[in-house]
Amino acid sequence: MTAAASRHPEPERAKLTDADFAVIADLAMQDFGLHLTPAKRELVYSRLLKRLNLLGMDQFQTYCQYIQTPAGAEERQAMLSALTTNVTHFFREAHHFQLLREKVLPPLIEAARQGAKVRIWSAACSAGQEPYSLAFTVLNLCPDAARLNIRILATDVDPQILARAEKAVYPIEELKAIPESARQYVDRSGTASFSISAKARELVTFGNLNLIETWPIKGPFDIIFCRNVAIYFDKLTQSRLWARFAELLTPGGHLCIGHSERVAGPAETMISPVGVTAYRRLRPGEQSTASNLTMPQQEGTIS
Repeated sequence: MTAAASRHPEPERAKLTDADFAVIADLAMQDFGLHLTPAKRELVYSRLLKRLNLLGMDQFQTYCQYIQTPAGAEERQAMLSALTTNVTHFFREAHHFQLLREKVLPPLIEAARQGAKVRIWSAACSAGQEPYSLAFTVLNLCPDAARLNIRILATDVDPQILARAEKAVYPIEELKAIPESARQYVDRSGTASFSISAKARELVTFGNLNLIETWPIKGPFDIIFCRNVAIYFDKLTQSRLWARFAELLTPGGHLCIGHSERVAGPAETMISPVGVTAYRRLRPGEQSTASNLTMPQQEGTIS
């Protein structure tokens, strides 16, 4: 060690005590339904240490005190973003879009041409790739969708990521996930990025919504996407969430969930599996099928 280094030692590693972790876990559950088990402690440390550095704090105790104050409300949102993984891309889990294209949307579009309304909800839309993929799928089947009563609601708990979704500008690398048939609905203004066309954007309305709180929306919806979100919740919260979605579906409406999620609880009597991680709302008198075509659940996957 040089003399200069000895005069300026490395700062002591901030400690995440049991009490600090309990405060963070309690707030994450209370505000967002996020289930943080002790096994996630090292992840919590590494993700939130960056927040401490940005805020100029050197101890988790200081951070925990701050996020419990009214002034720390915005930081609690930043904490959620840091602790969850907003990994998404256009047409993720393509089998869901194939189901819509081949079976679900054609009769809905026909009904819309007869004057019916069609409502689709992307319930955890992240940076917008999911609702815009839904818009592309609708437009490929119905180029005049905006003239009909077909609309997509896109919600997320994170205001910052919603702002990115509404901006509708993406790195050029993400274009490769969009099929050629849908690229007519994107605008390439340069070599570094592309944007979503006005024709696709006008189908989508964005809004801030916390899935564990009271929902101001009443539905009903013909299609609901809520994918790779329930894995962050405990089993009771998951069960309640599936039931709330099922109640908002029209009879015959469809729910699509994440690849490692499965529906359990009261919703099992209201919806029936129709494919891998896809369900249909039962009509009066229908019985749910016994088989469950979803993948095994992996609760609490935060990576």
